[in-house]
Amino acid sequence: MYIESINLKNIYPILGENEKDPVLDVYLPYNMKEMHRENQKRPCLVICPGGAYLFCSEREQEPVALKFLPFGYNVFVINYSTHPNIFPSQIIEVAAVFDLIHKNADIWNCDTERIALLGFSAGGHLAAHYSNAYNCDEVKEVFENPKKPAASVLCYPVITTDDRYSHKGSFRYLLGHDPSEEEKLKFSCERLVSADTPPTFLWHTAKDENVPVQNSLLYAMSLADFGVDYELHIYPYGRHGMSTSDLETNDEIGKEEIGNAEWVKSANNWLNIIFNKS
Repeated sequence: MYIESINLKNIYPILGENEKDPVLDVYLPYNMKEMHRENQKRPCLVICPGGAYLFCSEREQEPVALKFLPFGYNVFVINYSTHPNIFPSQIIEVAAVFDLIHKNADIWNCDTERIALLGFSAGGHLAAHYSNAYNCDEVKEVFENPKKPAASVLCYPVITTDDRYSHKGSFRYLLGHDPSEEEKLKFSCERLVSADTPPTFLWHTAKDENVPVQNSLLYAMSLADFGVDYELHIYPYGRHGMSTSDLETNDEIGKEEIGNAEWVKSANNWLNIIFNKS
């Protein structure tokens, strides 16, 4: 396996400020010549960890990459810039990752038609936001032809600015202030869904007290309204931020939470269906 950490500012000087440069961790399984796979193109997974746009959680980085590598993905984990850096820094950094994957597709053996964007919590908001607004004006000022994900995987995502269900801290750190009414419309991802939104896998727990389950439910309802393919898993128990839902990323797992770890296999099975649709 080839592993590399790339400071994205070295490639895209416009990125990074306040001494918080975005860093991309690259995990590339070797294509074995012995198996005549040297030219095999692999699907890709870009991971956005959570952390309320205040930090990037370690628990939602390498442990997640190691779960998906055995399924045959090239995996990319972006440590995007966080507070005090504000929008549009993060969405532009995700666009940079997609641009870099496309430019290195032959070297890295990447199938650019099969790139999924996976995000946790506030990283789920970033993934959903980019999935819907990848070609927004702020991104196109930097990348003339921004690349759209083929699918997104949203794990207990921050989605809505609705005061009843919103994780207000995430939007405060994203914008540098509490969102105005106009900004609530712009950054509430269930309002951004359209027929162009990529197919989406979502999972959440019904007992999430930090980011209420209504965030995933509202997004799923919007996907259904526009006829976008989706799969939604609501696990009855479990706190916010369970990541891989095992002891690698949690100090303890309750008996009622053990089944939550199935989200990894379920997401992979779903991605295989989406990536292999004719």
